[in-house]
Amino acid sequence: MVRPPALDGSRRVTSGEEILGVASHLDDVAEILRLADLYVTDVADSDLVEWQGGGPDDWPGLHEHHEG
Repeated sequence: MVRPPALDGSRRVTSGEEILGVASHLDDVAEILRLADLYVTDVADSDLVEWQGGGPDDWPGLHEHHEG
């Protein structure tokens, strides 16, 4: 599961309650899953990856949280 973005735009990648790593880009998610022996060929479109708080293209930075 890819959690919603933090204030810096990073996203925690988890398996159940276990934090597998922190990603700042889609490629990071793929690498974190690979290191956990969870090989996913297309992270953005896989049914095995659940995206919370935005999809694979949502990596907001701190400036986006303070607009408005």
